[in-house]
Amino acid sequence: MQTQQLAQRSVSAASRSRIHAPFKPARGPNMRTVCAAAQASLLKSIQQSVASKQQSAVEVTQAYLQQLKSVEGQIHSFLTVNEEHALAQAAAIDAAIATGEPAGPLAGVPIAVKDSICTAGLRTTAGSRVLDSYLPPFDATAVARLKAAGAVLIGKTNLDEFCMGSSTENSAYQVTANPWDTARVPGGSSGGSAAAVAARQCAAALGSDTGGSIRQPAHFCGVVGLKPSYGRISRYGLIAYGSSLDCIGPLTHSVEDAALLLNVMAGPDSSDATCSKEAVPDFAAQLQPAESLGDTCLAGLRVGLISQTIGEGVAPGVMAAVTGALQHLQQLGAEVEEVSLPTFDLGLPAYYVLALSEASSNLSRYDGVRYGQRASEGAAARDLRDMYAATRGSGLGPEVKRRILMGTYALSAGYYDAYYKRAQQVRTLVQQELQAALRQYDVLVCPTAPTPAYKIGEKTSDPLAMYKGDLMTININLAGLPAVVVPCGHTEEDGVKLPVGVQMVGRMFDEASLLRVAHVYEQTAGVAGSAQPQVMAGQQQGQLVAA
Repeated sequence: MQTQQLAQRSVSAASRSRIHAPFKPARGPNMRTVCAAAQASLLKSIQQSVASKQQSAVEVTQAYLQQLKSVEGQIHSFLTVNEEHALAQAAAIDAAIATGEPAGPLAGVPIAVKDSICTAGLRTTAGSRVLDSYLPPFDATAVARLKAAGAVLIGKTNLDEFCMGSSTENSAYQVTANPWDTARVPGGSSGGSAAAVAARQCAAALGSDTGGSIRQPAHFCGVVGLKPSYGRISRYGLIAYGSSLDCIGPLTHSVEDAALLLNVMAGPDSSDATCSKEAVPDFAAQLQPAESLGDTCLAGLRVGLISQTIGEGVAPGVMAAVTGALQHLQQLGAEVEEVSLPTFDLGLPAYYVLALSEASSNLSRYDGVRYGQRASEGAAARDLRDMYAATRGSGLGPEVKRRILMGTYALSAGYYDAYYKRAQQVRTLVQQELQAALRQYDVLVCPTAPTPAYKIGEKTSDPLAMYKGDLMTININLAGLPAVVVPCGHTEEDGVKLPVGVQMVGRMFDEASLLRVAHVYEQTAGVAGSAQPQVMAGQQQGQLVAA
């Protein structure tokens, strides 16, 4: 009871102080100009083209495979390319349509899947040598539902090993580069998926988000990233990192595309006890067409800017882009206020205690007996302990070992109460405070990360600096809330234009309202398509099929 009262008091006190001054409304947008520049649904255009036989699913798949190959040498976003099976999937879709069968809602749409999500018969490594030869006998529920809707699985994308990282530099196989500047990281741990979408190697991709692993790469790569409410999409088939935090979600070119994928993947699943039985609305159908949006289409919307995310340490270019997004929301009629969440800064240490504790338990199965490739030197081991040590010592990378050690320490006798139990108490405070704020505001807004994409190797020697980059995203996972990142502008670093994404947070299981706000912003702000990644230089929007 005391924690709930504390959360309510902190929000109520802060909400009395309005900050209209820093967000002076400029003249409202010209809606005719806005509608002309609106971001169309790529997935819908592909599906309609395939369903009407204007293009075959095979032609679309071939075009994306060609694009994948043309830029893969620069960005290294894929661990496995599924060319033969993808073309066979596409041919089967064309054959079904030719016989008069109705086209699925994602017919012919080429998607990529993060390599921590199981795909039947297709290598799934989680970015780790210990799973180098693992071929899952089943599809993750999310993947199975996408395939059933007609999506074509084009390949598996790179990631930080076991999703432990924020830059995709911790993969055991390769470092993925950012399509906007190949000297920079794409974010992580879903960096391969974000880079693949940004470089149009696929029409959309799946990622997973434990503490920001969909949203931060979306911000770094200039795409849309959606972390749904915990339990909205089944985790069955997702290789676990932090089981109480992990979520599967989409990375796409538009909010509507994210809604279309959520339509297909969301819903109860008997294979996952944590999957919610909440009703699943038609998220895409609730989005307003760009041409129907008026000059005050967000009138009455209450937006809370989290004050703990806009202080010292936020790059000026990031803050300028987010401020511009808030000004735009005001121009459309929204009321913007600053809200203080005193426990927000406590979320980072609590998250790392909880996530690493869960990871130390989840990863204990990779021992060369139950799961994982046994090390060759394990054959000469004197006993079982030696075999475990050889397998885990050679099969797991340094960041994974570091996190397992920290998690094991937090769970050990004598430290459980001091660390794990206290972190759970902080999690409750963070959750209650965010829920209290969302009773006063329809949407909470903040930057996604303090900086734009940083250079490869810049933070690898300082794990704490890397961890601090998660400050603005991890609290949302602690609370289980939905959040979406939408491109809101660009900033310049060393003469290179880099994307910035604004994070919007909604109420539990109310992705519909959250996506409506994000869609209105995207359709009216004119940011989408205003610049192209470096690796796309010279390519026209129409060069790629249906792109």
